[in-house]
Amino acid sequence: MFTNILLATDGSDHSKRAIEQTIKMVAPYKDQVKIECVYSVDGDTSKSDILKYGNSDTATIKRKEKFLSILEEIKSEGIQADITILHGDPAETIISYANERNYDCVVAGSRGRNKIQTLMLGSVSHKLVKYIKAPVMVVK
Repeated sequence: MFTNILLATDGSDHSKRAIEQTIKMVAPYKDQVKIECVYSVDGDTSKSDILKYGNSDTATIKRKEKFLSILEEIKSEGIQADITILHGDPAETIISYANERNYDCVVAGSRGRNKIQTLMLGSVSHKLVKYIKAPVMVVK
C-alpha cells in the first residue's frame, strides 16, 4: 500500500493523467494517503517567469496558483496533498529530492516524444525510473 507519494507534475496533459491514475490507485485507502506534488522549475522557465511577472516572489506565487486546481482536485477526493516547487533541472532535482525523503512511490507522466527525440535527449520519466530508489510509476 502506497501512503506517501511524490507526484511529479508540470501541468501538462501527461501529468494530469498521472494525477488521475494516482487518485484511482489510492481510492480504497485515500484517508491514509499523502500526495506531495512536486514541480521543478528549470533556469530558462525561471528567467522567463521573472521577466513576465516582474520579480521572483510574484513568479513563485503565480507558479503556486497554477497548481491550486490540481491540489483542489486531489483534496476533493479526500486525499491530503501539498505542492512543492523546486528549482533546477527537473530530472536531477526531482531525483535528489525523492531520494532524500521516504516515499513509498513516485508517479510521473510520460512525455510524448518520438523514439529519436528520446534517444537523443532522454526523458525526465526515464531518468526518474533509473535513479530514484523508490518504486516509480510512469503513466502514459
